[in-house]
Amino acid sequence: MTKGDELHYGAPRNAVHLCVDMQRMFAGGTDWTMPWLPRVLPNVVAITSAHPERTIFTRFIPAQSPGQGAGTWRRYYERWSSMTIDRLGPEMVDLVQELARFVPPARTFDKYVYSPWTGSGLHAQLREAGVETVIVTGGETDVCVLATVLGAVDWGFRVILVADALCSSADETHDSMMKIYMNRFGQQVECVTTETLLANWPADGRG
Repeated sequence: MTKGDELHYGAPRNAVHLCVDMQRMFAGGTDWTMPWLPRVLPNVVAITSAHPERTIFTRFIPAQSPGQGAGTWRRYYERWSSMTIDRLGPEMVDLVQELARFVPPARTFDKYVYSPWTGSGLHAQLREAGVETVIVTGGETDVCVLATVLGAVDWGFRVILVADALCSSADETHDSMMKIYMNRFGQQVECVTTETLLANWPADGRG
């Protein structure tokens, strides 16, 4: 249960569901496994199935081989050489099977850094489509979700964070980030449960 568990500014209007990095390489068997992913996956599926045509799945695309990347990303992929595409296999960047079946009408958006807003036209695409609200699920709460939320805030979108549809690999920093989202971004980020979201964003084509 989140603090208050209510949408302070009413039902979502002109919303998209932005699902962050629910990919096979995070689901198990790799150095970047998120143990909670299977636990939150049913909630992500429920939200996606209610609005598949308004869902965008981001995919984090690692470097092709160890040592690639600009600046500190080069060192990053030396440290995480096991997570480069050459080592993983290209199929591991795919969405988990439970979500891949929604594409299309859902669509994917590939990114090469934590934020989907950096070096991309995502915000322009959403504005052109009349989007006002971004509903965020996925992982990790304290890395790519954080970058997604802060970018959406900077671009002026209303942000709804679905607390029981988020996952991380670190309990302590997940809990800390949830406190920050709820207590430091109260005017720009609303944190609710899947049940509350779907009660206010029903699968009837509205929003």
